[in-house]
Amino acid sequence: MIEIKNLTKSFGKNKIVLENLNSTIKDNAIYGLVGANGAGKSTLLRLINSIYTPDSGTILINEKDVYDNEELKQDMVFVPDDLFFYPGYSLMDMALYYDALYKKFDMNYILEHANNLKLDKNAKLSSFSKGMKRQCALLCAMATNAKYMFFDETFDGLDPVVRKYFKSLLADMMDKNGTTIIMTSHNLRELEDICDNLGLLYKGNILFESDIDTLKTNMFKVQISLKDDFNKSTFKGLKILSYKKVGSVATLIIDEQGKDSKEILEKLKPVILDYLPLTLEEVFIYQMEALGYEFESVI
Repeated sequence: MIEIKNLTKSFGKNKIVLENLNSTIKDNAIYGLVGANGAGKSTLLRLINSIYTPDSGTILINEKDVYDNEELKQDMVFVPDDLFFYPGYSLMDMALYYDALYKKFDMNYILEHANNLKLDKNAKLSSFSKGMKRQCALLCAMATNAKYMFFDETFDGLDPVVRKYFKSLLADMMDKNGTTIIMTSHNLRELEDICDNLGLLYKGNILFESDIDTLKTNMFKVQISLKDDFNKSTFKGLKILSYKKVGSVATLIIDEQGKDSKEILEKLKPVILDYLPLTLEEVFIYQMEALGYEFESVI
């Protein structure tokens, strides 16, 4: 388990990037960290991986401080947004480099998936496209069999087919090895079909976080019409995040909060009652509105 307590990091006197940030990330899960460019996502991953030192606060993995912990580093691997490869290196050279660092490195994993992805393992990485370089970096990290994997802008530069391929690899790794995966993106849609939990980073802090299943099962979009005239107060007892009425039909966004909204609404004997699915982006939009934020200004 990753525990982040009162974490603060600034660069210079006037640039506070993270301030008193707290978060707990459970093991054997895929945690997605979303936020606008400059929100502090990359800084947070670099702090967890001891690339930066915090101004204050603690970062613990399994109750051990991460900073300069050589034993713990065997169980951690990080792929940054700005990829770096040694000049003249090929994928095989990078694999050998990782093999020297990680005791559980699986060279066959590299060979198998490089072949599936049509990556020339002996060609210089400098000749590869942005997406191909990202594929090589992801494969090397995943072949370490580290317990904790951190990916910054995980799928940047990957086409939809390759993105789906890597999402499948990550899900398999979590299922088979109990891996904990933390990935960042400024694109919510990119993460919603793979993550178990999501956190929204805004102005140096976690503004909102929840597991996706709870989000999607607790919130509904409802279209309803009643025989007699009605307004928002008609639906007292329900937590309504949004209410819009056009003509005789109202659209409600309801947060169930343990209540059976359908049973409550059916007692009103509606002429129309339809429950419609919400996308994860819509869920976040309405949650942000309930907290008093404009979603577009946060993401």
